[in-house]
Amino acid sequence: MVKIPSPRRLFRSRSRSTAGSSAGADICAMVAEHEKIEWEVRPGGMLVQKRRTPEEDAAAVEYILVRVATGWQWHDVSIDATATFGDLKVMLSLVTGLWPREQRLLYRGKERDDCEHLHMVGVQDKDKVLLLEDPAVKERKLRSTTLAQLMGVPCHSFIQV
Repeated sequence: MVKIPSPRRLFRSRSRSTAGSSAGADICAMVAEHEKIEWEVRPGGMLVQKRRTPEEDAAAVEYILVRVATGWQWHDVSIDATATFGDLKVMLSLVTGLWPREQRLLYRGKERDDCEHLHMVGVQDKDKVLLLEDPAVKERKLRSTTLAQLMGVPCHSFIQV
């Protein structure tokens, strides 16, 4: 047999818990004040977050300076704070000449994936990131150069002028 609760418990009025709702409203007000959220009232009476123009969004983009150490060299890269480590690798490929797939980025002692965002990991302005060349790619390059030296000239000319 299933026991059905009384309808009074199902449709209980929420007016009894007014103290809890004012505390929640105070917290929302503190968060809104901290984050500088602007609100507007729509014609229907709905309270919504104020829209921003694309110019305001572009001005709100925060750039950070990341110091990248590559052994004996330092590179200062200015990048969007919400960019990924993959984006950072692309920017570093322009500076170092290493392809992004050949790079390994270490931050706080851990290798970071390309899809991880800088701000989510905790990268802040003027933080240091270590750039290493992938050991497998390094070994492959070394083998190809030694093979090229052993083989000599790979092709011979058939026509002599």
